[in-house]
Amino acid sequence: MKIIKVQPRGYCKGVVRAIQIAKQTRLEHPDKKITVLGMLVHNQYVVDALKCLNIDTIEDKTKSRLELLDQIDEGIVLFTAHGIASQVKEKAAAKGLICVDASCPDVLSTQAIIKNALADGKHVAYIGKKGHPEAEAVLSISPTIQLIELHQPLPPLATPLFVTCQTTMSTSDVLAVFQEIKQAYPQAEIGEEICNATRIRQQAVHELQDVDVLIVVGDKQSNNSTRLAEIGRNHGIPHVLLIDDAAQLDLTAFHDDDVVAVTSGASTPSQLTAQVIDKLNGEPMKPLDLTRLL
Repeated sequence: MKIIKVQPRGYCKGVVRAIQIAKQTRLEHPDKKITVLGMLVHNQYVVDALKCLNIDTIEDKTKSRLELLDQIDEGIVLFTAHGIASQVKEKAAAKGLICVDASCPDVLSTQAIIKNALADGKHVAYIGKKGHPEAEAVLSISPTIQLIELHQPLPPLATPLFVTCQTTMSTSDVLAVFQEIKQAYPQAEIGEEICNATRIRQQAVHELQDVDVLIVVGDKQSNNSTRLAEIGRNHGIPHVLLIDDAAQLDLTAFHDDDVVAVTSGASTPSQLTAQVIDKLNGEPMKPLDLTRLL
């Protein structure tokens, strides 16, 4: 079996920053209750590692961040890397909570661009995933922002029009929507905001040749991880697996002459990917130490 270790792998800068903020918050407030409002980054192992620092996480996909906040009554609330609505910050402050924001700078940059477009009198359309916390935060900026979902008919859009996107979407899917909008609205202004970490990981999968199996190590709640798997399938790779960890890897499904590429989402701890590669190579897997994931 030939193993291709696709680069880059491991945490992106936004994930590293969010984890550093969480750790620093615990160091500065050793005795305070700290609760993350949603998953700090979309990986359950990171959530479990934070628990080792006595940092709790509350998550419920059926509730908005504003609704989830009702479950926090004391201490510090940590906002996730995906961005947060100003209404949530205001409600947290009104409850007397200490607010710590771990929003990714790329996400904040997209929000700033949208606010500038609105201030210039533009109507804003946003290509994103309904219910995703990044999209939730953007849509909270103004009720006039229109959400455009992938693989859905293009709704009527107001003009003058500015269009942008969630930072973790598939570049090819987003570009297809941009082209469709440009055909219908030639004067539309386009602001493609796929973050660089997402872009280069997707490009690396696009460039794979003669691969029998693509393994994406990542949480199924991670949009960038699921997009990598989707891109692999669209690229014609015969077998694409999205797995949380090495325990989900069934070696009996592989052949000796398989060419296997391994990549990971931007919120996947490197230890998890290393364990998958070790298992594929028939090597002993190094024990997973949650305290070293952060």
